[in-house]
Amino acid sequence: MRFIDQLDIAGKKLLLRVDFNVPLDGEIITDDNRIKAAVPTIRYAVEQGAAVIVMAHLGKPKGKRVEELSLKPVAKRLGEYLDMEVPLAPDCIGAEVEKMAEQLKSGQVLMLENLRFHAREQGKTSEARGDFGAQLAALADIYVNDAFGVAHRPNASVVDVPYAAKQCCVGFLLKLELENLGEALKDPQKPYIAISGGAKVSTKIGILNNLIGKVDHFIIGGAMANTFLLAQGKDVGKSLVEEGLVEQAREIIDKAAKSGTSLHLPEDFIWGRDIKTAAGVCDADNVPADGMLLDIGPVTIQKFCDVIGESKTIVWNGPMGLFEEPAFAEGSMKVCKAMAESDGITIVGGGDTDAVVHKAGLQDDFTFISTGGGSFLEFLEGKELPAFKALKENLDK
Repeated sequence: MRFIDQLDIAGKKLLLRVDFNVPLDGEIITDDNRIKAAVPTIRYAVEQGAAVIVMAHLGKPKGKRVEELSLKPVAKRLGEYLDMEVPLAPDCIGAEVEKMAEQLKSGQVLMLENLRFHAREQGKTSEARGDFGAQLAALADIYVNDAFGVAHRPNASVVDVPYAAKQCCVGFLLKLELENLGEALKDPQKPYIAISGGAKVSTKIGILNNLIGKVDHFIIGGAMANTFLLAQGKDVGKSLVEEGLVEQAREIIDKAAKSGTSLHLPEDFIWGRDIKTAAGVCDADNVPADGMLLDIGPVTIQKFCDVIGESKTIVWNGPMGLFEEPAFAEGSMKVCKAMAESDGITIVGGGDTDAVVHKAGLQDDFTFISTGGGSFLEFLEGKELPAFKALKENLDK
């Protein structure tokens, strides 16, 4: 794909798709990492003499204008990072927006209002989205995608704008994602390990099937491990399981055994009768009938950390337990610390996993932290993301 620093953008208007879907408490942004991550691309464009029109979504307004989901606080925060005023347009399309875009001068930045105030942004077909995408594309000379977090979404601003735009390219943040994730999958240093956790097996089946046979070790923790224990005939008490996926879990266990990938499941747990208080430690063969498995136990932590310490490429998605509660956070924190201390390449993706890393204060000790959630998962599944397909097909413009 073509990158922003490969084009002459001086005097041009850029339409930049970013992922500014940040958490809000009223009008207070509680985590602005996604805004900070896009600043290098915007700053570069401004320094090169381009005018930048930023477009993003926020929350789930379901095609209607919801004032609580206005990008006003986001535009203000972006302006603070850029040390300039970033006005917010009243909408993302329409005559007034077109006038503001036309009057935008080199070195200035304008933010469009929430894309998802329009139902056509998330239309189910290209016909439903096409005209909306064409109106967005008409605002600028060059379309720039720097939003890995929505690269898996077939939205108008992601897949339809490139077809209508005069030129397309990729920003620095998306370039980083491609370089880091692409290298981890294409030519990883060995031993290569994947760590998967979180609540559901259903969201990780594709990753498991794609990576087993490619990785040397696959560690499974979190509530998703419960379904694998059930597949081994173990009783998991009142723990969260996906009974409909037990057979698939059994098939994955068999596939790992035949492919040479060592599959590591928890051997002991921190359990509780509720999600606030730990009742004790139990092993996988002796789970209390009234208990819920809410974190990996000390034996498992040590074994997982030993594998991590011997690995040269480590990709992690999903916490090892209910890390939001202090009683069940140790497993995730210890795995995080072991990765941070590793001499290998360490890559993290997904909102909860990112939250663990930042909660531990170890974000500077990782090789790369992906800004994507669903995009990260689909990339690890080996899928071609809609955003990348659209950009490649419009490379010759």
